[in-house]
Amino acid sequence: MALGLPKLILASSSPNADTAGAYLDAQTVSIAASGTALVPAGMYLFQPNASVKVQTTFNDTPTWTDTIAVNVGGVLFSDGINVRFSNTSTAQAATMQLATINGGLAVSGTYNAS
Repeated sequence: MALGLPKLILASSSPNADTAGAYLDAQTVSIAASGTALVPAGMYLFQPNASVKVQTTFNDTPTWTDTIAVNVGGVLFSDGINVRFSNTSTAQAATMQLATINGGLAVSGTYNAS
């Protein structure tokens, strides 16, 4: 994950084009109604969701604190253990789409014209 973060995001790259380069890579996290789901380790951008808040804990203690309120997006850092999404809806499951820098796809070369 960390090796992919310093890559440049090319203006001509997009998830819908087969262009060599780095671009945002999506990861989906599903949260059951009134449930929680751990955020995988990494750094992410995420969009607001009307029923999902971000909670954190320190050293895996049993106390979770609301860190980012519902309907607020932003940048999220997770170690995979101490950061989670919490769904405040008692009736509907929720899905969060996380965007991170793609560090795993091959490119045609570095600083070349091919």
